[in-house]
Formats: sequence, C-alpha cells, structure tokens
Amino acid sequence: MHIERRDDRVLATLDRPETRNAIDEATVRELHALCAELEADPRILILTGAGGVFASGADIAELRERTGADARRGINSSAFIRVHELPMPVIAAVDGWALGGGAELAYAADIRIATPAARFGNPETGLGILAAAGASWRLKQIVGDALAVDMLLTGRVLDADAALAAGLVSSLHRADELLNAAHEIADRIAANDARATQLTKRVFAAPRERHPEADIEAQAELFDRPEKYERMTAFLERRKK
Repeated sequence: MHIERRDDRVLATLDRPETRNAIDEATVRELHALCAELEADPRILILTGAGGVFASGADIAELRERTGADARRGINSSAFIRVHELPMPVIAAVDGWALGGGAELAYAADIRIATPAARFGNPETGLGILAAAGASWRLKQIVGDALAVDMLLTGRVLDADAALAAGLVSSLHRADELLNAAHEIADRIAANDARATQLTKRVFAAPRERHPEADIEAQAELFDRPEKYERMTAFLERRKK
C-alpha cells in the first residue's frame, strides 16, 4: 500500500497488481498501522486502488487456507471497523472492481465516489463462505434491506449507475478525474472546523437510542469552544460587507 501524507489528509493506495489489489493479511496489518497513526493524529483518509481496480476481494489463495479459528480472529472485519471508526471522515475513491473484502472496505468509508467502470459485489457464498467483514450488516444500512439481501444471496454485482441510484456512491467521475474529485471533497471537509467534523461523524454513527442526547452533548462541547465564536463572528462580518 502506498501512502501519501499531507497536513490535513492521507491518501492510501492499494497496489498489488499481481492479485488485482486483493486484500491479504499484510494489507490488513498496514491498515491497522495507518489507523493507529490517524487515531493519534486525526486527518481525512482517502482510500483508492491502483491500476484501474479498487480491490478484487480478499486474497483467495490465503483465504482458502484459513480455519474456523482464523475466522474467529476477525482478521478483515477488525481492520474495516477501525477504518470506519476513524475520527475524521474516510473517502473511498473506487475505480473498477470492488468485490468481496474490497467492497466491504469501500462500505466502511463515510463517503464513496466512483468511476463509470466501478463494480460492487459480494460473491462470497459462491466460494462457500459469507461476507463477514461488514457487508452482512453495513450494506443494508447504506442501500436498504431489499437490495442488500439480493446482493448477498445472489452475488449480484452493481455497476456504477446502479450504485449511484442506490446511494452506494454519491457521485461518478471520469477515471482521470477521480482523485481530484476525492481531494475536492477533502478540501471542503478540511475547510470546516475539525472538531465539529469529528463530532458530526460520531453523532451520525450513534444508535437511535442515543439521540437526542448524543447530539446535545456534542453541541454543548462545541458551543463552549472559542472556535465557534470566531467562526460565527467571521461569518457575520462577511455578511455585513
């Protein structure tokens, strides 16, 4: 995985051309290390894949040898949960195939954008396993029960237009414009107050029974910060001009 670091964001590119960016245990370790870095120093994360592929899935040669004990370790799911729970937003920029574990990594992002060549699917049952790294519960939160269970039980693959219509991705871009589009989203996020962004992400993810308490607690913290006063003052001064 190639990592490009900036002051306010990190670009992580999956790059295993021999396996079409399949996610192996070494990639999972890299994701854990990157998450540890971004937990300690919160920045926006952009995830993408090299060579016109996001990630073709988990590494089947490695997966074939795993046992029930390996499944109980939650190798991929623990990393993808950690990605989703990063303090700052995660943007998945998807070109080409995002299948199996690759799709589940994309589902873990807060925002997904794609190219017209993007394809999303979970063919795990055809391999004698199930989508256990997030798709079985996270996908229905994104696209709804009907489409999610269709995809999981049939192995149906969504093309880019279907993914856009279902709300799985928020926008489509030409391949040569995809990363620029991801950076433009990151620019808009970075222009906002970082703590307000972090708390918005946290409150959005809170279960229904935590509302409105979670909203009120977060808002109380933000109301007492000098940044709120400074940003609102600047807004009012601009409006006077």
